[in-house]
This record gives sequence, structure tokens and C-alpha cells, in this order.
Amino acid sequence: MQLEFCGEWFTLDEAEPFTIGREGDLEIDDNPYLHRRFLRLVHRDGLWWLENVGSRISATVADPGGNVQAWVAPGARLPLVFARTTVLFTAGPTTYELTIAGEEPAYDSTASDEIEVGETTIGPVALTPTQRALVVSLAEPVLRGRGSTASIPTSAQAAARLGWNLTRFNRKLDNVCEKLSRTGVRGLRGGPRRLAVNRRARLVEHAVASRLVTADDLPILDEEAERAGV
Repeated sequence: MQLEFCGEWFTLDEAEPFTIGREGDLEIDDNPYLHRRFLRLVHRDGLWWLENVGSRISATVADPGGNVQAWVAPGARLPLVFARTTVLFTAGPTTYELTIAGEEPAYDSTASDEIEVGETTIGPVALTPTQRALVVSLAEPVLRGRGSTASIPTSAQAAARLGWNLTRFNRKLDNVCEKLSRTGVRGLRGGPRRLAVNRRARLVEHAVASRLVTADDLPILDEEAERAGV
């Protein structure tokens, strides 16, 4: 098993846990919002597991195609069964992305156009053009710097990027979060604190990991700004 962060590769030893955080085998940086020890990779029962040993931050985990996604909360652990696994997490204003690669995957994900839920059939989440522009405006730094670190824009910065006023931006942000929450995406609702950095960070993590938006969508930003006369 190997792990890649910002172009640097680490080879994992099955006999030794591998820790990620401000301290450990992978020292991310001195971000005070990041736990000293946040994630741990351990080999147990014939599988590699990703454990969240922090107390506040969650991690978003997905296969490369974004077909399967999980939210690893503090205290939770997840088996790594894909050939490549993308991990995104946010500490303060900064979002981090790393890749875990294995030689013998235990599972291959398959995309599906439809998902059966009880008596209802739902498909992939459909965003309106302005909703997509909003998500891309928040995810722009991550999309431009895949595999590294990025700072998520404030609502005011993202609104200015699109040429919108802040009231319009916040209203559409509410709509996007409500739409995704109804499909089961966690972390987009909650108390007042979640309405600021945490909610934007969770939206970006989900959108990038699930490939709801990709780098191919970046031209949308200039097109929207041009329509707004910016």
C-alpha cells in the first residue's frame, strides 16, 4: 500500500500503523486547526483500514470515479477496498487531498445511472446552471490544485468571483445544501456554526470527491461573471 500527498509518495508497512496529522509519519503542516494525530492507516484482518483518531474533523473518502463515497467521522474507521482511494478533509480554511493506492483491490466500483430507494428511483443529483456555478466557485482552488492543499473561499469572495451579491449567493447556497441533504449527503445542515466554513468545506469535499464538479467545469466561472457584467 502506498500513500501520495503533494507529489510525495510513502510506502506503508503492514506491521506498523501510519499516522497523519500535524505530527506523525505524514506531517501535513502546522495548521493549528488540524489534530496532531488525525488519521491512522492500519493493516488488520487482511485489509488496510483508515481510522479517524481525531475528535472534531471528519474525512471524505471516495473511489477515483466518485461512484462510492463515505464520511469518516471521529472515532470511525473504514476498510480501504479500492485500487485507489481519494481522501479529502478540511481543517480551518484549508482543504487537503491525498491518495491511497493498493496493489490488490478487494472491490471494483461500478457506476450506475439509477439507484433504487424503496419504491422510488432516483438518479444523480442534477444542478441548475447557477447552482453548478456556485459549487464551482467554492471548489475552484481545490479543482485547480488537485492532490495538494487549497483554501476555500469565503461566501463573499465566491460571490464576487461570480459577480453576484452576497444575498443571492447565500440563498442559492442554502438551496444547494438542502437539495444535497435530501439525497443523504451529511454535514450540510446543522447549527449556526455549520452555516459558515464547515458547511462550505463539506460541500466542496462532497462535490470534488463525487465528481459532481470537475476541472472541466472551471470555464463556467468566467462565463457567469461575464453574464453578470464583471
